[in-house]
Amino acid sequence: PALDAAARWLASDGEIPVMVASPEERKDMIKPRSSLPTDIAAPTAPDGRRRTLTSALCLAIALAGLPAAAQSQKTDATQSSSAPVLLVLGDSLSAEYGLARGTGWVALLERRLRERKYDYRVVNASISGDTTSGGVSRLPALLSQHRPRIVIVELGSNDALRGLSLQMTEQNLDKMVQASQAAGARVLLAGMQIPPNYGRDYTQRFQQLFAKVAQSRKVALLPFLLEGVAEHIELFQPDRLHPTEQAQPRILDNVWRHLEPLLGPANA
Repeated sequence: PALDAAARWLASDGEIPVMVASPEERKDMIKPRSSLPTDIAAPTAPDGRRRTLTSALCLAIALAGLPAAAQSQKTDATQSSSAPVLLVLGDSLSAEYGLARGTGWVALLERRLRERKYDYRVVNASISGDTTSGGVSRLPALLSQHRPRIVIVELGSNDALRGLSLQMTEQNLDKMVQASQAAGARVLLAGMQIPPNYGRDYTQRFQQLFAKVAQSRKVALLPFLLEGVAEHIELFQPDRLHPTEQAQPRILDNVWRHLEPLLGPANA
């Protein structure tokens, strides 16, 4: 069914919704949301004001590039600091790229957990443009800081967009799963697919590597994060890479089916 969904995705309106043709276009599509147009000129101002404006601009850029979790500290602060942590390590699909804050599937997950009396503190450490190599680099500090009970790994799409080695992607996913397990966390691995214009062999091997890692490490697998979304062109933003706000509940439902068994009992 997931492969059929990918085929329908490719056939929608006779257009390919998310793939781009050239390496330059790919790089442009996966830039972090902190990227700014180069033609924005700084306003002229007296020295004191110029320094203030420059400092404010630098701060704004820094905040824009932070993981989604860093921008939701207010929400986290309202939850018990003793609650077990559910860590989401992902890319733009989990970082609310192009969406209003609080409307992405991770934010919706946090609300569902509260509504259904699951006592978890959600930490969204997703960064737009991140790859599996970036995840391997960032994960040890996140595990040490948050000591999560559950880790959702949603990485790999940008590896494929860049045409990176599938062996490297598989090894990186395996390292992240192993590290999470060694830290005592349960793991949900979110799989992705790409349309076949990258070549049938690359496309099939990319799809299969998530199942290989999950089976090897005996962790939960979500076969395709965008099941029920990918085949609907109207559920994508104009860049045809990132799902719209309307798609986020569907993505949450996909995650929830495989996550709920890992949560344990809800509070009375």
